[in-house]
Amino acid sequence: MDYIKEVIAMTEQKNSSQPEFLQTVREVLGSIGPFVDENEAELRKYSVLERLVEPDRQIIFKVPWMDDNGVYCVNRGYRVQFNNALGPYKGGLRFRNNVNLSVIKFLGFEQIFKNSLTSLPLGGAKGGSDFDPRGKSDMEIMRFCQSFMTELYRHIGADLDVPAGDIGVGSRELGFLYGQYKRITGNFISGVLTGKGLSYGGSLIRPEATGYGAAYLLCDVLDHLGDSIEGKTFCLSGYGNAAWGAAKKISALGGKVLTLSGGEGYVYDKDGVSGEKVDFMEHMLTLRAEGKSALSAYAEKYHAEFFPGEKPWGNVPADVYMPCACQNEIDVAEAEKMVDMGVKYLCEVSNMPTSNEAIALLQSKNVVILPAKAANAGGVAVSGLEMAQNSARLVWSADKVDAKLKEIMHGIHEQMLEVINLYKLPYDLVAGANIAGFKKVADAMLAQGV
Repeated sequence: MDYIKEVIAMTEQKNSSQPEFLQTVREVLGSIGPFVDENEAELRKYSVLERLVEPDRQIIFKVPWMDDNGVYCVNRGYRVQFNNALGPYKGGLRFRNNVNLSVIKFLGFEQIFKNSLTSLPLGGAKGGSDFDPRGKSDMEIMRFCQSFMTELYRHIGADLDVPAGDIGVGSRELGFLYGQYKRITGNFISGVLTGKGLSYGGSLIRPEATGYGAAYLLCDVLDHLGDSIEGKTFCLSGYGNAAWGAAKKISALGGKVLTLSGGEGYVYDKDGVSGEKVDFMEHMLTLRAEGKSALSAYAEKYHAEFFPGEKPWGNVPADVYMPCACQNEIDVAEAEKMVDMGVKYLCEVSNMPTSNEAIALLQSKNVVILPAKAANAGGVAVSGLEMAQNSARLVWSADKVDAKLKEIMHGIHEQMLEVINLYKLPYDLVAGANIAGFKKVADAMLAQGV
C-alpha cells in the first residue's frame, strides 16, 4: 500500500486544483491494494501507476461561434486521451456549463477501466466543452458543433480516438459533429464517432444501452444473491437516455420506477414510470432543450407529485437507488438516510454519482454497490459494437445487439466475481470492478514496454 499512497500523494500535488479527478484516483487506487501488493516490484519498476494517472495527451482549444443575434461567443473545448494500452481511445463528449479539465480528466480516467471491463479493445478518453446546449437554437448548436469539430477532427480517427455522446451531446449534436468531420476530411468514415443516427451508421439499442446494461448487471447481481428484480421498487435520478433505458428495461423485467429527477427537483409517481410514461421521457428532453420544466410537465400530465429543488435520495423509500444523472449526486448525509430507509442496493448508472465517503458508509452498512464503471459500461459496449458494424459495413438487428450487450454485462459480473474469489474479498463489487479493470490495463502496459 505504500506504493499506492506515494502515487496518490504525487497526483494530489500535481493536480491540486482538480477535485473530481483526485476523487476518482483515490477511489480506484484505494481499492486495488490486493493486486498491487502482490505485484508491487514489477509495477514499481515500470512506474505503471505513475504512468496510469498521467494522461497521454491533454488537448485544450478555443471554440468560437456566432449566436442568432450575430454576437460572437467563445467557449473552451477539451479532449483528454488518457490511455490506449487496450485499443484506440474511446469516450464521450460532454457539453455543459460546468465542464472543466478536472471533470474531463475524471471521466477519462474512469473510462479506462470501464472500457477494460467490457473486454472490447478500447482505450480510455473523454472530451467536451463548457458550452451548454440548453436554451440554444438548432442553428446555434450547429454552428458551435461545426467550430468544435474544426479543431477536434485533427485529433480523432477510427483507429486513433473515437468520441461518442454524453450529457448535452445527443443525436442532434452528433449529427452536426459528424457532418463537419465528413465535410473537412472528405471521407465517409462512419466509425470515427459512435451514437450516430441510424440513417448514417448508428446502431440499434445504442440510446437505451446504458440503462439496459445497468439493468442486466443488476439482474446478475440479484441472481447471485438469490434475489430477483421482479417486484422491486426503484428510485431513479435524471430523465435522459440512461434513465430512459433503465426505466424501460426495469419495467419490462417487473420492477417499478418511482422517481425521475433533474436540476429543478424530482417527481414521485406512486403508480410507476412505465408504458407511455417511459415514452414521454423523450419529450421531456425536448422540453429541457427549450429551457422548460420537463418534470413539472410530467407531474401535471400523469398526476405525479413534484418536489421542486429537492433530490429523491433519502426522501423516497425504495429497494434500489439508481442515480442516472451526474457526478456526486449522493453525499454522506443522503447515504445515512438511505441506510435508515432500508435501501438494499445502489446501482450507479451515472459516472461517479456517490462521494467516496458515502461509498465507505454504505459498504459498512452492507448496502450492495454496483459501481459506475461496471454498471454503466453498457453504453460504451454498444458503442464498441457500433464500431464493429461500421468496420464490417453491416447493420445488426436490435435483438442481436441486445443479446451481445447482455452477454457483455454478464461477463463483467463474472470478472468481478473472479477477483473477489481470488483475493477472498467480501462481495465487494467496487474492488472487484477496479481490480479487474486495472489488471487488464496493467498487463497490456507491461507487455508493450515503457
